[in-house]
Amino acid sequence: MKIAVDAMGGDYAPREVVTGAISALRTIKDRFEIVLVGDREKIRREMMLHFRTQGLPISIQHASQRVEMTESPSAAIRKKHDSSISVAMELHRKGEVDAVVSAGNTGAVLGTALVKLRKLRGVIRPAIGTILPNGRSAAMLIDSGANVDCKPNQLFQFGIMGSVFVQKVLNIQKPRIGLLNIGEEKSKGTELVQKTYALFEKSNVNFVGNVEGREILQDVADVVVCDGFIGNIILKFAESINAVYTTNLRHRIGKRIQFKFGAYLLKPAFRRLKKTFDYAEYGGVPLLGVNGVVIVCHGSSPAKAFTNAIFEAEKMIVENVNQAIASSFEVEIKNHEIEPEMVTDTEFIKGD
Repeated sequence: MKIAVDAMGGDYAPREVVTGAISALRTIKDRFEIVLVGDREKIRREMMLHFRTQGLPISIQHASQRVEMTESPSAAIRKKHDSSISVAMELHRKGEVDAVVSAGNTGAVLGTALVKLRKLRGVIRPAIGTILPNGRSAAMLIDSGANVDCKPNQLFQFGIMGSVFVQKVLNIQKPRIGLLNIGEEKSKGTELVQKTYALFEKSNVNFVGNVEGREILQDVADVVVCDGFIGNIILKFAESINAVYTTNLRHRIGKRIQFKFGAYLLKPAFRRLKKTFDYAEYGGVPLLGVNGVVIVCHGSSPAKAFTNAIFEAEKMIVENVNQAIASSFEVEIKNHEIEPEMVTDTEFIKGD
């Protein structure tokens, strides 16, 4: 098994990427190989900063270009054919690697994945699934940014893809699927949400009905379905919670000695709480629905996030998540007579 890692993607590339990859191999070096894709000399310099890398199953695939975080995704896809993102996806397309991990320009990663890998059989549109902590373990919010405008059958498919992922990767048996809405009643919400509710209601999946915003982190559902516009807003808000919580806590503790002493005693609990909401603990987010394994990491990911993203990619490969998604679609498409839509590559490429 080989996993390609975009060494030039992210705010702290290639240092944090290389460190994360080496850490992953040192943890479980016998299960997979890693191919670092990017500027060969820069990657080599970073690898030289680490001791005892000899013997680790790691190699470098040179790519002369890099897609900047602020670049137009569609322009980068058209003009930068030797970018680290493009080269990594091409390796995957040719079957030379089994997965791609990248913290690069999200639009370019999504667009390149669709252009080179294409969609899984039966998939209308791929979607991004984000892992959020809840009371029991974690839940998936899907879609969290790939598709701004959606139709009912697309949201329905997002639910199926998310359900397969959490079952295979998060080991949640019979995942509960909820539809994000402004109320529990099925008559609530927009026409899009009401029609989607009807599709879920007559399907064979474990649909638990509408889920309100306050319930996302309360272990009400294992998969929360919404369109990418709403999902991305929720995701960005969730990302701010950790920083706001920490800043406010420090401000309230201030310089009072009794508060500082109390905070010292509670420090282990604070650490565990912070770890629960730290995106680095969950690695990256899967791009579900493409004919390959693609993990998209946060742009400011530290080394730990890349390590966990590599483990996540490995588990998707081992559990054969894509085959399970395709098999689920065969059943549901037949049951609902859902015809896959013609979606052009450029329709999916967002961020210009």
